Formats: sequence, C-alpha cells, structure tokens
Amino acid sequence: MNKKSLLIIDCQNDFITGSLACQNSEKAVLNIVDYINKNPELKVFYSCDWHKITNKSFQNNGGIWPVHCVEDTEGASLSKEFTLGIKDKNKSPQNAEIVFKKGINDDVEEYSAYNALNIKNEKLYDKLDNEIIICGIASEYCVKETILELQKNGFNVTILANGLGYVDESNHSSTLKEFEKSGTHIIY
Repeated sequence: MNKKSLLIIDCQNDFITGSLACQNSEKAVLNIVDYINKNPELKVFYSCDWHKITNKSFQNNGGIWPVHCVEDTEGASLSKEFTLGIKDKNKSPQNAEIVFKKGINDDVEEYSAYNALNIKNEKLYDKLDNEIIICGIASEYCVKETILELQKNGFNVTILANGLGYVDESNHSSTLKEFEKSGTHIIY
C-alpha cells in the first residue's frame, strides 16, 4: 500500500475564531480530527503561520492583513481540538516534530507551507510522502499556494474538501473548481 501523508494547513486560533477568522473553520477542524482517527495509517503534519509583530504582511507594517499568528501567542496556537480529539497523540501537535512553521521571515510573504521548518530545522517537503492529502485554512490562500508548489515539485495531491476553511465562499468554490479542472483529486 502506498504511504500517504495528511498535511493540515494553518488550523490556528486566529484563523478559526481570532483576528482572521475564516468561514467553516471550526467545522473543518472537527472533520480533520475525525479523518485522522478513521485513517490511522496516515502520517500527519501541521503547518503554522508564525510571525514576529514586525511582519511586513501586517496592515500596521504596510501589508494587507490584520495582525495574526504572532509567535508564541494564543492566536498562533493550533486548535485545541487536535490535542483533545486525536486518539494517537503522536499525530497531534503535542508531537513538536510534526509541526512546521512558515512566515518566520518578516520580509517574505509565505503562503505556501512547502519550505516550512520544524523544531529540528527540517523542511516540510523532505518529510512528506509522495501521496499527500491536504486540508486546512484558508483554501484560497495558504492551502492553494501549498498545493500548487507541491504539484510543481512532483507530489500527488488530494484535497479533503470538508476539511477546508475559507475567507470567501465564492472564491473557495472557484478555487476548488480550478483544481478539479486541472485534474486534482478532491474528496467531497
């Protein structure tokens, strides 16, 4: 059987209930937890936006986004549902080696998690299996850019649609349609 990785993008408090709260995100997180528990053979990885307060993407620093996911704040923490709901604790964020941070450099707008780093300074793309199921927040930004970079680098990507949060529903729908047209497999 082919090994598969589940990649969970940016399911952090600021994107769920905080400064950049996205639609469907609370439901998406519960669906992801359920999917992990029902598919124990999957390797699981998390990405996190991880910014300093001086990040250039923030409106007060000349960027387009409200302040979000500032390192070591509650807003930057992954949803507690992963820690509470996942049966295998090695697949929860309690396992620091499977949590990869991006957006660390103030000057680089890093939507894609492709080059994100874990606690051992390992790059996410080195840890993933070739077959990847992807979900998380937000479908039109960080999820989309991660998928495009993975595909460009030869990974086979499947999208877990009920595990997606989004900024705008119509943009979310058109993003999924684009991926469907390009032949990306989507689990509805």
